[in-house]
Amino acid sequence: MLILTRDVKPGRPATRDSGGQVLTPARIGCTIPEVFEDVGSGEPIWFDDGEIGGVIQKVESSHVRIRITHARAGGARLRADKGINLPDSDLQLAALTPQDREDLSFVAQHADVVEMSFANTARDVEMLQQDLAKRGSRLPAVVLKIETRRGFENLPDMLLTAMRAPCCGVMIARGDLAVECGFERLAEVQEEILWICEAAHVPVIWATQVLETLAKEGMPSRAEITDAAMGHRAECVMLNKGPHVLSAVRVLDDILRRMQTHQTKKRAMLRELRLAHRSAELIEANRE
Repeated sequence: MLILTRDVKPGRPATRDSGGQVLTPARIGCTIPEVFEDVGSGEPIWFDDGEIGGVIQKVESSHVRIRITHARAGGARLRADKGINLPDSDLQLAALTPQDREDLSFVAQHADVVEMSFANTARDVEMLQQDLAKRGSRLPAVVLKIETRRGFENLPDMLLTAMRAPCCGVMIARGDLAVECGFERLAEVQEEILWICEAAHVPVIWATQVLETLAKEGMPSRAEITDAAMGHRAECVMLNKGPHVLSAVRVLDDILRRMQTHQTKKRAMLRELRLAHRSAELIEANRE
């Protein structure tokens, strides 16, 4: 059992008696307590990019009780500042926080690109565009970070909105996206995002855990070398930090240069896209 509280007091582990039985469950705080209004019993909840998972058992005024159902053998450690995913909850969070709006004043003057985390609807994109427009004629490019199920499902609508500006892009934020859509669906989901962005002539950033073992430990796995090669179909590949990141940059550069002679973004076979049906519906609605 885990208790998720509305406050941000430091977390504490469970207390146990001499026989190992839990007396009081572990407790952690949530930095966005507004989500308590939108969650319900029986809904899944994930921590730290899916490393730890559970089911919400009870929602109370000051806290949520969670039964942990997924963790590594022997247990997993939940460190500070790790993300929380609620893939089946209908969250009504504002796209831009007060801190976001405060930061945009500097961003609008100095940044080349604004990357919008957890972009979920066309309205979210419109709000960002309007806030940037209020801060002068200089408009940085907007990159939509697709990291939720809602963001993926609403991508056609968000693309049509983002493309009103001269420059825009999409980031496939595969960490949260895998948790939200299911790890087994990630390959299919990122394919659909690549395809629809290619059709729209919108550049894509391939992100999250690219060559991560190499960057952190100095030796890549076979799987992540193949994953990095797949990133050739995007316009940009993002690496995470690590003590061996310079080696990771060199390896990635070599992989992508080799892949240039084998593959381009154009593919010989394109099956029917479910997302395309959403685009067709939007176009038809605009005609009416």
